[in-house]
Amino acid sequence: MEENVVPPVLPLASDTPEHHEVMGQKLAQAIQVGKREVPAQPQPLVCKPTQLESWRVFKIMAEFVSGFELIGKYGLAATFFGTARETFEPHFYADADALAGKLAQAGYAVITGGSTGIMQAANKGAFEAGGASVGLNINLGDKQGLNKYLTDSLSFDHFFVRKVMLAFASDVYIYFPGGFGTLDEFTEIITLIQTKKIKRIPVICFGSEYWNPLVAFFKDKLLDEHGAIDAADLDLFYITDSVDDAMAYITKNVTSC
Repeated sequence: MEENVVPPVLPLASDTPEHHEVMGQKLAQAIQVGKREVPAQPQPLVCKPTQLESWRVFKIMAEFVSGFELIGKYGLAATFFGTARETFEPHFYADADALAGKLAQAGYAVITGGSTGIMQAANKGAFEAGGASVGLNINLGDKQGLNKYLTDSLSFDHFFVRKVMLAFASDVYIYFPGGFGTLDEFTEIITLIQTKKIKRIPVICFGSEYWNPLVAFFKDKLLDEHGAIDAADLDLFYITDSVDDAMAYITKNVTSC
């Protein structure tokens, strides 16, 4: 006699109403529990948690809600990325200031990471031009505070939440020289455009001496040697050394959503 075989219970597909219902219940429960358990000084997520940390789910969701509420207040916007340090040539900071001022006068809200260096220069340019000057900061103790040229700001504990806000905040992304953080933010944006996770938007890389060696690596190693990208991917960004040229490129290529 043939035994009755019970089929395995498969996880619900993530795009079904049933899955949404289950996850909605779990999320609602985690938020209700988590908002009462947020520690006064949350510890960083160093190791994979062995159980659901409801307070961390609440913190993450709260940061997403606050972030989307803030960026939703602004229409036309430009985001500046670049070093928080004062170690690059002075003209970069002056150019960030000048370009942000021109954009503010043209009706753009200027958004940065809200800290020092290039970020402060861009916020200063927008602030002094009478425009919206926004900082999306990351809490790093004493290492990265807010600059004094902000008309609006929000600070995050989670880098990935902040990066989502920066990725969906603007109509143009402007990258000045910087360190690992700037390069990380640059490659993330062009990856999102390449994979069509966000719409094609202007991406400007300011400072050819800084960016050209990286582009040469993209071309020689990624494209020619390994075929890891397509030739068209090298057109996802525009390199310039001129504030006026950058402004002309933005004016020509920015389109409303």
